[in-house]
Amino acid sequence: MSARKVEQESAARHPRETPDLFGHREAETALLDAYRSGRIPHAWLIGGAQGIGKATLAYRMARFVLAFRNPKSSQVQQAPTLRVDPADPVARQITAGAHGGLLVLERGVNDRGVMRTVITVDETRETISFFGSTAAVDGWRVCIVDTVDELNPNAANALLKILEEPPQQSLFLLVSHAPSRVLPTILSRCRKLLLRPLETDDVVRAAAAATDIESDDPALLEAAAASEGSVGRALSLLGGDALKLQQRTAALLATLPSVDPRELHALGEALGTSDRVALAAFIDGIDRWMSERMRTGDANANLPRLARLAEVWEKIVRAARDTEAYNLERKPLVFSVFSMLADATR
Repeated sequence: MSARKVEQESAARHPRETPDLFGHREAETALLDAYRSGRIPHAWLIGGAQGIGKATLAYRMARFVLAFRNPKSSQVQQAPTLRVDPADPVARQITAGAHGGLLVLERGVNDRGVMRTVITVDETRETISFFGSTAAVDGWRVCIVDTVDELNPNAANALLKILEEPPQQSLFLLVSHAPSRVLPTILSRCRKLLLRPLETDDVVRAAAAATDIESDDPALLEAAAASEGSVGRALSLLGGDALKLQQRTAALLATLPSVDPRELHALGEALGTSDRVALAAFIDGIDRWMSERMRTGDANANLPRLARLAEVWEKIVRAARDTEAYNLERKPLVFSVFSMLADATR
């Protein structure tokens, strides 16, 4: 990985540190209007493609609710957006991950210091003590699940139980990259808020704000143009190598179900052994190809084939997470992915 890419990756701000939202004004207004009505649904599923600002919106809503706990106050009733001044004590506490009114469920590390591939049931059960405690913070309590797609089955059932009987003044913000795959019983208890990919100008502004790169930087403009509305994708493409790797992956996908093994060997070598950006670019290329196949399906489509592709995609995501978590060799993953895709497309 180049020095510039290392710098960019480490400099990208976490959504809890990002005060500004680019695009998604309609979704923001829906949350704001629901809150100041005094009858806000207790659970929201914020869905859409990866890297378009779903978690940023969730943290933005959490900051606003915890900073202005009375929905009938003048600050709420007159607020044009959900923005909270970064200098506000609540905003500073959330940025530091130290606000007692906010619980975030996300993948953690195991006893060996390795990132887990799922959110566990024990982590999800923290919601019971969080919402049951009265000592930490008065008023609203907010739980962000980032992402609900990563809950294992037991964790999903544990979350469902508390969603079925939500405590007073509780707010759940569930982030999902694939809302259609979320447990239907969880979906039925959420207000759905689906975000669209960003306009290229918004991708440029958001990526520049996340990294402190100048908005007229040629590399940033090129990455934004190829990002398909995803800030996360634009950040992964910065530097050029990831973009080339995605193009190489796309070229191989176009040859399915027949793929030259020599090209797979070369692609595996290009992924290296521990380059997280390269691995993310490879999986992102598969995701784009898969999404295109799903979008182009119609009433006359081969539904069994689409179902096979969806099943294969879930296996690929799990394999990629394991590869990253345990720092496994990338080349076997490449061969496994293309083998599964070849079988599914025959």
